[in-house]
Parts: sequence; C-alpha cells; structure tokens
Amino acid sequence: MLERGPGWARWGDLTHPAHPRGLTGLLHHRDFGGSGAPPVVILHGMLGSSRNWTTVGRELSAMRRVFALDLRNHGMSPHADSMSYEEMAGDVARWLDAQGLAQAELIGHSMGGKVAMLLACRQPARVSRLVVVDIAPRDYHWPAHRSEFAAMLELDLGDLRSRAEAEMRLEGRIADWAMRKFIATNLERAPGGGWRWQVNLPVVCASLRELERSPLADSDRFAGPALFIAGERSAYAVARDRAAILGHFPGARIVVLPASGHNPHIDARAAFVAAVSAPGGA
Repeated sequence: MLERGPGWARWGDLTHPAHPRGLTGLLHHRDFGGSGAPPVVILHGMLGSSRNWTTVGRELSAMRRVFALDLRNHGMSPHADSMSYEEMAGDVARWLDAQGLAQAELIGHSMGGKVAMLLACRQPARVSRLVVVDIAPRDYHWPAHRSEFAAMLELDLGDLRSRAEAEMRLEGRIADWAMRKFIATNLERAPGGGWRWQVNLPVVCASLRELERSPLADSDRFAGPALFIAGERSAYAVARDRAAILGHFPGARIVVLPASGHNPHIDARAAFVAAVSAPGGA
C-alpha cells in the first residue's frame, strides 16, 4: 500500500476536472494512416499513451492502416472511477464498433498487452492477430511502481514551472533518468495555468493490484496467430513464461530482441518493426 507523503493533502488536486463514475465517450486515438485491412491497433502500457508509439506507428503504416489508442485514465481518453482489464477490453471493443471495424490486429505493450490478450480470448473473431510486447499471462508484483507512484503523489505541482523541474525534483525518489522523463510526460498544462497530471493518478494507484494480476481464466484460449516479443534484458522475463503463453495461445511464437529492456519498440525499434512486419510474424 502507498504510504501517505507530504503531497497526500493535495490528493484532490490530482484528479481530472471531468471525473465521471464510468467511462463516458470513446477512447482517444491517433491515426497514423496507411492502408490495408484489418488495421493494426496499438495499446500502450501503464503511464504511457498513444504518443509513445508515434515513430513505430508511422513505420508500420507503410504496410498497414495503423491506429494507437489511449486507454481509459491515460493520455487524452476519458477518465473513470475504475480500471479493470474487463472494462478496458470493453472500451477497445466499443471503439472498434464505433469505427466500423469488425476485426483488427492488436499490438499491446505491458498493461496494454494484458488488455489485448483478454480481448483476443473473449472475442477471438475481433482479433486477426495478437502481438504482445514484453508481458506474459501471469500475475506480477511491481514494487518499483509503488515507489514511483508515491513520488508522483508527493510532487508539489503548485509552484512547478516545467517538466524539466519536475524531473529534477523526482531525482531523489526515482534513480532511473529515463523513468523520470517518462513520468514527466504525464504532466500537462492546466487550463487556468500551472501543471496537472494528465493520467488519472488516484484511480491508477488504487487499481494497481488489479493491474498486476493476470486477467485470464484458466479456460481462456486464443487459437489464432500470436506473437510475443520480449526484451532480452527485461525483468518481465517473458521468454521464461513459454508454458503459460502456449497454454492460452497455442499458436504463439516468442521472439526475444537482443539489447532490449521492457520497451523493445524503443530500445530495438528496427528489430521490433521487422519482427511485427515479417511474414508469419517472426
């Protein structure tokens, strides 16, 4: 459980101005263009957004129509008071319906990979191919996330002048430079001036245990084509989860990208795009 820090008294300031009980409206998306059906739909990881996939989305659009979504409580999508995998998979299905898309190829990274796995298993006709990036169908425990969220909650936004200053203030709590910069991308200018968190921080924090679990039941299966891409240096150890992956996705192939951590689409972008684009998915 997150400890209360000095910033906890400002908890109310961290909520989004529009904070309904359930998701209202559709997920926000970026359209990278391209042509070809079914389209590719990309789902980001925790604290990420569609913006993180701009370069890869544009490269993939040379061969297919490509969209990237902001999942609920992230990016420019609506906020809601809850955040289960079942709800997020439902959000994606409703977005597909609204776009008139009977089927799509799903690429999901980390948390987005769990959403994609669940949608593929529960609505297999909607998924032409599943690509899961550096996550496996099992429970995780992320102590580092608790520390990062505590640091975000304690960051005083009242006198913050820039994202660079936020990164500097986070340095004492978050040692990794890249993670500090990534977290700071969730800060946005408030309408009346100053800064606010774009991510729905209170709900994401409250949902952490739910987000750590595997969303799949023992009986969940997706028999269609599936590609699991793992980072060789990632602590998420997807390659070691072969038995669990094949248990739910018997047609899956596992590709390990060298010199890559938890973000192979960034650490080894060319190899990642090649793996996703190759005939047969490998």
